[in-house]
Amino acid sequence: MAYQHILVPVDGSQISYSAVQHAAEIARAFNSQLSLVSLVAEDPFTDADFYYSSAIMKEYFVQAHGNAQKALKEGQQIAEAAGVTVSTKIVEGEVSAKHVVEAAQEMGVDLIVMGSHGRKGFQKFLLGSFAQDVLRSSELPVLVIKA
Repeated sequence: MAYQHILVPVDGSQISYSAVQHAAEIARAFNSQLSLVSLVAEDPFTDADFYYSSAIMKEYFVQAHGNAQKALKEGQQIAEAAGVTVSTKIVEGEVSAKHVVEAAQEMGVDLIVMGSHGRKGFQKFLLGSFAQDVLRSSELPVLVIKA
């Protein structure tokens, strides 16, 4: 199967950049389109038990968007160094597997490539697995790159 459009969620971690590298190699082999997304929470304080000012939220959004843009730029440089043209997008909303899957559907991708830290046991129980959540939520193929 030749993949036409590949999506990689990027969060600024080394494992997400490793996923970009693998996805770029696949995209180059299949002459596929490559897209990178970074998720930014619209309201990170949704379940907080305190009130916050609009100044706090403004500072959060400026910093969150800056971090997302930096992560996407670094991912873009990795893909371009591998000889692949890439598009980038910041996705606002809840930082969740659901939003990764929705972005994939909206963009018409046919493969999601993402990194996983490969946590096991109690660490996995406490921290969960974002990649595993995407696997459960998506009908698309998901390639998981382990650290």
